[in-house]
Amino acid sequence: MPHTTLPLRLHHHAWTTDDQEANRRFYEEVIGLPLVATWTEREVMSGAERAYSHTLYGLADGSALAFFQFADAKDQEEFRTSVHATPLRHIAFKVGAEVQEAILKRVDTADHAEANAHVIDHGFCVSLYVTDPNGLILEFAVDHPDVDRIDAEQRATAHADLARWLAGDHTSNNRWR
Repeated sequence: MPHTTLPLRLHHHAWTTDDQEANRRFYEEVIGLPLVATWTEREVMSGAERAYSHTLYGLADGSALAFFQFADAKDQEEFRTSVHATPLRHIAFKVGAEVQEAILKRVDTADHAEANAHVIDHGFCVSLYVTDPNGLILEFAVDHPDVDRIDAEQRATAHADLARWLAGDHTSNNRWR
């Protein structure tokens, strides 16, 4: 597929929060993402005028995590992001080992027990998982040193691997784990 048809990058990923200040402390002070914008708005959404704040925390490539909080408790409940407890619903960020270690240290230092910080070696990457105050699971992944070779191999076999899986062959193809 030509790269000209692909999105350029993630612009933002939006979620709701019940406490913008607790959220700010977590993202700025624990994770290390800077607060880059706070929009306070009044607009018609779903047929009613709503007042809300919209904060954005920046990533190095210019993308952001965005969080909404409504002024009215009924609006907050109506637009609350549903969290179904599963480790498969998460957002992942590529980081270097030093950044991953620094985040883990800040989570541990902040005594943020509800963050449930843990590391999993997936073979092709090593991931730190942290849960934010809103229940959103964040993954901070450090790629394997041979990431370019692994990526090339996976791109070359992606369709065949999917066809094999769909045909019922569920054996693992992750030889890096």
